[in-house]
Amino acid sequence: MPHEIDGIKQVDAEELKELVKNRPADTVVIDVREPEEYEAGHIPGVPLLPMHSVPEVVDGFSKEKEYVFICRSGNRSQNVAMFLKDKGFDKVTNYDGGMLEWDAEKNEGPEERIQSPEDLKKL
Repeated sequence: MPHEIDGIKQVDAEELKELVKNRPADTVVIDVREPEEYEAGHIPGVPLLPMHSVPEVVDGFSKEKEYVFICRSGNRSQNVAMFLKDKGFDKVTNYDGGMLEWDAEKNEGPEERIQSPEDLKKL
């Protein structure tokens, strides 16, 4: 059941599995870990946007979409969500528990990386 931490909505592994499975058009799931962490194991179909790159692509985020952020434990993704909320994006969600709690399918190696605001707008 969703709850909030510091004003940021949190989802658990079961809720994230539903989002990944159903892929709502207005929801974008993004992994904010470092490339080597992502390549060691990530959720299939979820693009990479390393935390340190978020400020460079902030213009690509849409206030109409909901963004769910993933990291290793839930700390970096919470910080990304808080950063975007401070920038006026209200539809931000953190995956509480991170990849440490993910017990479903994972892919290894590179898949998709967001490198520009344009890349982000396509999602």
